[in-house]
Amino acid sequence: MWYWTKVLTLVLVGAVTVWLLYEFITFPSISKLRTENPTTTSMIEFRLSEAKSENREPRKSQIWMPIEQISPHLQKAVLAGEDSHFFQHNGFDWDAIEAAWDEAVKEGEKQAKEEGEFDQNDWIPPMPSFKRGASTVSQQLTKNLYLSEERSFFRKGREAVYTYFLERELSKKRILEIYLNVIEWGDGIYGAEAASRVYFNKSASNLTPQEAAYLSAMIPSPLNVFNPKKNPKRVVRRQKIILRGMNSIKLAY
Repeated sequence: MWYWTKVLTLVLVGAVTVWLLYEFITFPSISKLRTENPTTTSMIEFRLSEAKSENREPRKSQIWMPIEQISPHLQKAVLAGEDSHFFQHNGFDWDAIEAAWDEAVKEGEKQAKEEGEFDQNDWIPPMPSFKRGASTVSQQLTKNLYLSEERSFFRKGREAVYTYFLERELSKKRILEIYLNVIEWGDGIYGAEAASRVYFNKSASNLTPQEAAYLSAMIPSPLNVFNPKKNPKRVVRRQKIILRGMNSIKLAY
């Protein structure tokens, strides 16, 4: 018995060592982002691969712009819609995360009861969705830059570690600048400048508050839920909410 316990322990230690070594070797060079703009992201590569697998023409429209040439209205609108405490937190909005967890627990209990599978003494809550309001701009940027689309505690763990280093290595201004230049705004549309030209035929530097709020409203799901062609009324409703919240956002840099 003792022999097999030692063998199992050695196997576990070896597995953990290999995993840690793999994480160390593959850890992204986040510090380079201080001066280098990313040429692509995990999200962009996933979309290109997805298009090829579905026999669609891969599309990528992206025009990098320094944050000074992106309208402050859009900066405020994005923060109002995605991360209103951006300048106050260190990468994680703990109050929002707690709220998302509580919501997931309630939803999971409700679904389990409806399916007759709820046992209070033997039930594990589902993983929270961490939708807008829980996932900060820093976390979203980490996911877009480096991680896959899977939802798992392992991926969330890597996201947390990467986000910590992102906040440690980069200024808030730089994090927001990269975010605004790489996020998805439609089929093959990435970054504020490309989105502004596609939807309003103008540069991102000239966006009005209304236009900025409209673009911000699309961010959570530009291909489906908040796609202006599929669900224009939803986009407009969210646009109005964001417009009201923009006045409380102060760009602290």
